[in-house]
Formats: sequence, C-alpha cells, structure tokens
Amino acid sequence: MASLCQTCASSSTTPLLLAKRVFSFNSSPYIFTSGHKISRHCSSFRASTFASASTSVCVDLKDLRSNELVELEYAELNLNHKISEEVGHVRIRQHVNPLSSSFSKPAAVPVWDEVYKDPSLPLMVDIGSGSGRFLLWLANKNAESSNYLGLEIRQKLVKRANFWVNELGLSNVHFIFANAMVSFEQLISSYPGPLEIVSILCPDPHFKKRHQKRRVVQKPLVNSILQNLKPGGKIFVQSDVLDVAQDMRDQFDEESSVLQHMETVDTEDGWLMENPMGIRTEREIHAEFEGARIYRRLYQKR
Repeated sequence: MASLCQTCASSSTTPLLLAKRVFSFNSSPYIFTSGHKISRHCSSFRASTFASASTSVCVDLKDLRSNELVELEYAELNLNHKISEEVGHVRIRQHVNPLSSSFSKPAAVPVWDEVYKDPSLPLMVDIGSGSGRFLLWLANKNAESSNYLGLEIRQKLVKRANFWVNELGLSNVHFIFANAMVSFEQLISSYPGPLEIVSILCPDPHFKKRHQKRRVVQKPLVNSILQNLKPGGKIFVQSDVLDVAQDMRDQFDEESSVLQHMETVDTEDGWLMENPMGIRTEREIHAEFEGARIYRRLYQKR
C-alpha cells in the first residue's frame, strides 16, 4: 500500500512532487498509510515514516495548497504541462452575467459525427463545465461507452479544454462556448443519441437577490432538460452554497411527477454526502479544503 512517506535523495523535492510519486488520488477513494486508510476528502493528516538508510521525508497534506490537491486528484490526466502557446495562461473570471447581450446568441450546432467517433452513444452534458477536467477524466474512463459534452460560458476555458481533448487523443468529449440558458435546447435536441445524464455542479451563485435571475437553473432550462432526458436518465446537481443548492432542489422537486429524488445510504438531510461520479470537481476540492460542505442531489427521470 502506498504511503505519503517516501525516501527522498534530493532536498529540492516539493511536497506535491513527492506525493505525486507515491500515489494518485484517482486510484482509490482512500489514501493508504502504513496499513490505515483515511478518506480521500481528509486534507490534513501526517503519514507515518518508515525506516530507510536514506533520508526519510514525511508529507503532510496541510503543506499542499488546494490547487495542488486538484493537480493530485487529476494526476492521471497529466495535464499540467499540456498548455498551448496559443491558449497560454487562462485567467478565470468567477462570475459572468448570462443575461448580457454578449451571451444572447445561441451556439451553433456542431456536426456531431465530426465531434464524436460514435454520436449514437449515450450523452452526459455538464452545464458550466469550467476547466473541463471533470469531464475529461470521465471521458478517459469511459472512452467506448459514453460521450461527454461541456457547455461553458467562459470562452478561454472552452478553448483550453478542447486543446486538452486533442492532446489526450479523446474522441468522446467536446466543449462548446455556450450560454446554456439560451443554447441547451437547440444543441441537445439535435444530438442523435440519448441524453443520459445532466450535471450542474457548483454554478455561479449570484448572491444578490436582484441578480438571482442570472442563476442558470431557471424554469425554461429545467423544462428543456426534462424534455430531452431519456427515461431512467439522471440529473446531478450540487453547490457549496446552501441557498443555491436549495434553489436548484426546489425547482427539480417541483417536477416530482416526472423526476424521482434518489435516496442512498450516503444521504443526510436529503443531501448526498459523496459525489457519485467517482471524482470530485475542482470547486469541490477547493471548497472542502476550506472546510465547506457540498450539498448534492441526484434525480432520475421516471
């Protein structure tokens, strides 16, 4: 079993590089240290050292920043150095007004058989896909069984995500610069295969009451999702902001004649305790690093 402690001949080895050499967060929901397993979401513990003739180094996850924990979670993709000169460093604007006239034009529908190797495969759509790492990881894991589509309103993130798609040689994932409030119906209704999963993960909160109409989960989008989702298809929503999570929950709960809320053994107060997708999003990692709780709901179309 892997330990965070490892002999280190070079004093220049950083905690992040050392941890990456010892284990990948992707391989297990637990971190193993000297016979003990600790939840992967625990971000502060000290692994025990083991005897060695060389200098023994012990890495404390408290020594890692949240962005380094993101890199560890997605280490399997090896994206750190896959940045094109054309894209360069991507600075993220945290909150965008989707009601701005600059985002009112619907995105063009792609030629699906040019985007995907097999456009008949079941589709997962991530609304607000951010950097795209979450979908890239899923696409890499399910290369022959599912297609993945990220809709993101920040154009530079889309450009970089599609660069990563090409670098990884994936033919089952694509990202579109789109305002989901405007483009979801036009895009998804044209897809040849079934819509199997829709995720809305930590969307922009737009805290001020007068700005809440900017939140992505509005009645027209809910209706479009339900209309296109196949029977048995799932909707997964989450936020680290309780008010936003409750708002999404209330809107999807109103559709109880069409949607069933999926309770699991990992549910507390109606919220899922774990991300059911097999990997956390970047926002989840940052929020949990800061001690925040993530509020999750999973629905299935009847």
